[in-house]
Formats: sequence, structure tokens, C-alpha cells
Amino acid sequence: MILVGQRFVPVIVLDDARQAAPLAEALLRGGIGCAEITLRTDAGLAAIAAASTIPDFIVGAGTVLTPDDVDRVVDAGARFVVSPGLAEDVVERSIAVGVEVIPGVATATEMQRALRLGLSRLKLFPAGPLGGVATMNALAGPFPDVRFLPSGGVTADNAGEYLASPSVFAVSGSWMATRELIAAGDFDAIERLSRACVALEAS
Repeated sequence: MILVGQRFVPVIVLDDARQAAPLAEALLRGGIGCAEITLRTDAGLAAIAAASTIPDFIVGAGTVLTPDDVDRVVDAGARFVVSPGLAEDVVERSIAVGVEVIPGVATATEMQRALRLGLSRLKLFPAGPLGGVATMNALAGPFPDVRFLPSGGVTADNAGEYLASPSVFAVSGSWMATRELIAAGDFDAIERLSRACVALEAS
């Protein structure tokens, strides 16, 4: 479990791969040791490769939709894989190449499928529109061994409520490293917002 001890997983959308390394360094200075760099832009793969060169930083890939995506991101240096939904071929390929996979689920049926695939750390997506903490806690009832990564609608204002649940191993969001802040090169702000995350979790 590569993300043990990580309580915040920034979701990163990068338009310029040259920003990946200074972004990773800013997150680290702020106390966040990982990020999910998405494949939503053409810069995604190169950004994963760049961030993977930063010592002590755990880079993962998001928006991984196919087994070919798994191969590409692992070759680029991704150490974990996140997908918006539960695709068995993505899970199976990730397991085959030895990378941790955290698929998205939204229903009890999908959770049962994930458990049959041997997974117990799942992304609840989109957490906010699904009903937030109340829905998550309801789903956790019949699945006491599942640990969630809530994503989608998680903000600085509600992250603490999610983190207070024993069913949550980390929260996922972009408020500490928005696309706009990254594009502006405002890594001081990203470091400051990351520190605020760590302080939130400690409070």
C-alpha cells in the first residue's frame, strides 16, 4: 500500500510538464508527499515522469481508463493508479504489473465487484454529488474492511469531516494545487495551502 501515511492526494491537471517538478517540491515543502497527476491533458505522461524524479515524492496517475493507460503511466514512473470507475481490465493489468490501483466506485454493487477483485481501498466518486459523508458512512456499514478515498466535491471546508471517519484513508481534491495556481507558477501559494491541509488533519 504505497499511500500509507498519506492523508491528502492532490488531483493535478497540468498543461505544461515543466511545472511538474517544482509543483511536487512545493507540495513536499507543505507536508504533502504524493499527487495524482491526471491524463486529462497531453502533458500528463511527461508530467508524471518529471514528478517521479523528485526524491521522497510518490507520484500516481489519474484518469486511467484502459490497460494500455496502465502500461504507459507505469513506464513513466507512476507508483499508483487511480480511475474514475471500476474497470476490471484496468484492475487486472495494474495487479499484473505490480502497481497499486484505486478504482472509483459509487454503489454497493461496485464495491462487491472490487472486493471480489481483491481490493479494499477504493475511491468514492463523485463523493459530494453522491451524498457526501452520509452516503459514504452508509456504504461503509456492510463493508467494514473497505477504506475510502473520497473524491469529487471534497474541499478545504469539508475535508476534515471526511478525514474524521475511520472508513477514510485519505481525501482527494485539487483545492491545494489548482490548475490556475499551477499555470501561474504560484508555488508559494501551493505550499501554503498544503500546509493548511496538514494543519487541518492535525486539528
